[in-house]
Amino acid sequence: MSQLEKRLTAMLEPAVEALGFELVGVEFVRAGKHSILRVFIDHPDGISVDHCADVSHQVSAVLDVEDPITTEYNLEVSSPGMDRPLFKQQHYASIIGEVVSVRLSMPMNNRRNFKGKLIAVEDGVVSVEVDGQTYDLAFANIEKGNLVPTFD
Repeated sequence: MSQLEKRLTAMLEPAVEALGFELVGVEFVRAGKHSILRVFIDHPDGISVDHCADVSHQVSAVLDVEDPITTEYNLEVSSPGMDRPLFKQQHYASIIGEVVSVRLSMPMNNRRNFKGKLIAVEDGVVSVEVDGQTYDLAFANIEKGNLVPTFD
């Protein structure tokens, strides 16, 4: 997570929680005039389009006052979806036994991408089993992680 994303998370979390939702995470995708700020929210009863609209209005108000992003961007508010992004260690810990896809900031064993079964999360280390081999990945080195949906 970039410094801007960390700052945005800290800034937006109280506003999202005040509406009764969990701020799952924030992604800022830089693309010039087409940059996107994605805000992922969740609730035990699920997320509707109206929920996204309510959070969008609240988040927009905070962003207008704080003005943390100096370039043009579009705001998107959505549920995490089936391929849920994983931003916090707690997110990983809650899905142990599931398949995840993880991209590292810095390569480990000459690779940055790992897709496999999540084995454990302990002391800042996320353990993933890929093709029968366990890799212990430093949480601080994880650039992006997602749950991989499985269909029976």
